[in-house]
Amino acid sequence: MKRRTLATGAALAAVAAMVAGCGSSKSAGSSGTVVGVDYPRSDSDFWNSYIKYVPQDGTALKLDLKTSNSENDVAKLAANVQTFISQGVKGVVIAPQDTAAVAPTLAQLKAKKIPVVSVDTRPDTGDVFMVVRADNKAYGQKACDYLGTQLKGKGKIVMFEGDLASVNGRDRTDAFNQCMQQKYPAIKVFGEATEWKGDVAANKLQTVLTANPDINGIYMQAGGVFLAPTIQLLTQKNLLVPPTNPKHIFIVSNDGIPQELKAIQAGQIDATVSQPADLYAKYALFYINAAIAGKTFQAGPTDHSSTIVQVRPGLLEDQLPAPLVTNDGTYAGSIKASDPSLWGNQIK
Repeated sequence: MKRRTLATGAALAAVAAMVAGCGSSKSAGSSGTVVGVDYPRSDSDFWNSYIKYVPQDGTALKLDLKTSNSENDVAKLAANVQTFISQGVKGVVIAPQDTAAVAPTLAQLKAKKIPVVSVDTRPDTGDVFMVVRADNKAYGQKACDYLGTQLKGKGKIVMFEGDLASVNGRDRTDAFNQCMQQKYPAIKVFGEATEWKGDVAANKLQTVLTANPDINGIYMQAGGVFLAPTIQLLTQKNLLVPPTNPKHIFIVSNDGIPQELKAIQAGQIDATVSQPADLYAKYALFYINAAIAGKTFQAGPTDHSSTIVQVRPGLLEDQLPAPLVTNDGTYAGSIKASDPSLWGNQIK
């Protein structure tokens, strides 16, 4: 799918600055439908890309967007939602990073009959109109199979676990561990809790490498926060070597940001799962607009190459496609890192 070109670097930094507080985005000819969108964080290249896409898709739907940034803090998310309510929003889009603690906020919105769409994460309890995410268990399974294949079923792997307070962190971690235990039991996995923090991941990798210099695989559950510090540390240790070198550490990431695609082509990392930042924005706003209009959906295939599943009674989740990406695209089911259809290659 072709998307409008995005800016990176300074431009994304400017976007992050704009959304640090509450704001508004209303296009010419807006229908006047007021929607609140809370961005979960702006310290990740992945989320900064999502932040850039949202106003574009809001304009396409002629929505009056009220935006805020909860900065990975559920208390700020609750306060931001309260502000949205005071601004008269007809619907709210959120991406709660603590998927258990968001329940009271969802209950408040339900009481006021304000529909909610949850992006990227699925609340543990509470009602939302639609969850827009990809199959995060498949992320862990794809990473497991790729690393298990490359290591021929033997070796040591470090896994940077996301925050286990998030369903994403749990899904990716559990799926990876189960796959390894069932299919590659001779591989030892060092699971390192990181709370999605790059500096924490780098410090723990340093510790593991000191005790286990023969580490030959890494699974990063979020390239947007883990990629840069991991490459920096491996460079310092002279361990960032091409795949043809026996010392090469095979690395699989999750996100699909431009930096990951470039790192794959440079031989620094080996694969990533492209999490669709562009489609997250597009379909989050599509579904909240539909909810406000009184439309309903059922489980089953969609017209945009995804599948809506019922994850529990009354809760639907549109699982958008998230392909594995490798350098040459020859690994089973993978896409070439230079493929122009990847959203990460459409950002200039």
